[in-house]
Amino acid sequence: MKTYVVGGAVRDELLGLPVADRDHVVVGATPEDMVRAGFRPVGRDFPVFLHPETHEEYALARTERKAGRGYRGFVVHTAPDVTLEQDLARRDLTINAMARDASGALIDPWHGERDLRAGVLRHVSDAFAEDPVRILRVARFAARFAFTVAPETLALMRDMVRSGEVDALVPERVWQELARGLMEPAPRRMFAVLGECGALERVLPEWRQLHPQRALAALDCAAARLNPLPIRFAVLFAGAAAAGVTSACERLRAPHDCRDLALLVARLGERIAHAEGLDPRGLLALLVDCDAFRRTDRFAMLVDAADCLAVADGRRDFPRAARRLTRAFKAASGIDAGAIAAGHPDAVPAAIRAARLAAVESALPSPPAPA
Repeated sequence: MKTYVVGGAVRDELLGLPVADRDHVVVGATPEDMVRAGFRPVGRDFPVFLHPETHEEYALARTERKAGRGYRGFVVHTAPDVTLEQDLARRDLTINAMARDASGALIDPWHGERDLRAGVLRHVSDAFAEDPVRILRVARFAARFAFTVAPETLALMRDMVRSGEVDALVPERVWQELARGLMEPAPRRMFAVLGECGALERVLPEWRQLHPQRALAALDCAAARLNPLPIRFAVLFAGAAAAGVTSACERLRAPHDCRDLALLVARLGERIAHAEGLDPRGLLALLVDCDAFRRTDRFAMLVDAADCLAVADGRRDFPRAARRLTRAFKAASGIDAGAIAAGHPDAVPAAIRAARLAAVESALPSPPAPA
């Protein structure tokens, strides 16, 4: 029985990046051998085990045979005679098909180290075309490393789109890869690669109805500021119709925080961008529409998203709008709602609304009328 460190851990170590998780392949063993050695089985689709002390994953070397459409349409074969090279051959990209043995020696049958140095994403074999998730993974790695896609790999991805293989993607995997790609350092690259191979409008058909250049410029801003996922997702939909945003979120099964912020940005982004021209009554109405008093964290993300959109538009006056809206929020939030409710038991909402308006009027005079 021999064990090897494989995949991302080897890749990231060669790139000089921190290695968070180590995956291992075991050659020459059976599931019974692993259990006898103290490993705990956890794999559902193929034999994977947790080390009894480190809890790192150890998978038995395996091969895969295509037996249906989509990423689930595989028959997995494991046996003691499956070699490391056979296991590595089923992997997606050369940069992910390297291993290190127990002595630390690099095993690189498909020249992944060379492609790392060249900054190229290249498929290992034509078996790449059997799993449509790999299209999304290539786009995500492009966003992470700013690597280029090898021409032959891009051609293969285009063939997968034309053949309809990409249409077998399930929403959960699309969202998983899209969300991870959005959080990479250069998420714009993910959309560029998906567009180049023709997959973008298959996985995000609403894209043609959006404002791509503005969305990508705002996404650049959100990534540079290390904004969280809901902001990065939401700026894609600025100015879109609510029906389109809802459709995309339902199809992708996006989490509630991403869906809610995207809908708010689509509906209220322009009003927030021009908040410097609102009088106190308009400011309070905008805060109520944002649900700012109950969802303060989401309101802060909404303002950040609007700021990124202002940057995308080349507007330098947004800080004035943000300051005015934030000052109005602080003033309105400073009232003693409990005391007001106790003093007006029969008209609590109206009394709180009047108190908030008075606080905003006191803190912020109306803007001057246009000449």
